[in-house]
Amino acid sequence: MPRLDIEAIPPSNGTGYPAPFDTAVEGRWWRRLAPVGGLTEMGATHVVLKPGAWSSQRHWHEGEDELLVMLSGEAVLVEDDSRTVLRPGDICAWARGVRLGHHLRNESDADCVFIAVSAGRDAGGSYPDIDMMWNEQGYLHKDGTPYPARRLR
Repeated sequence: MPRLDIEAIPPSNGTGYPAPFDTAVEGRWWRRLAPVGGLTEMGATHVVLKPGAWSSQRHWHEGEDELLVMLSGEAVLVEDDSRTVLRPGDICAWARGVRLGHHLRNESDADCVFIAVSAGRDAGGSYPDIDMMWNEQGYLHKDGTPYPARRLR
């Protein structure tokens, strides 16, 4: 089994989010694992959230399943009507098409680390707290008007 060397994969804190939605994720550092491992049917990302950072804007996926495994630190999972503290070993799953907005916030004073895995076709989704959704063309206002930002994959 090929072992991936996390430290050899350059980290990025890039985002395609348009302003002002990009500032909440400035402290999110990610490394794409799937391409390095030659995986083509799923996504996998190693994520480090610095204190105060969000994993994303709160969102849900139309055509993609998501799985998250906490490795270290602590984060708060924020969903439509709940807040749950996640610690190492905790696992979360969101089925495609279920309109349950979710994201993680690092409200602690130390880094938290997790692996996010996705599978399916990223057909789009929505951000319930803000005027934004996405599809194959990129980020859009909920009335369908495009944002100028380019969506990262």
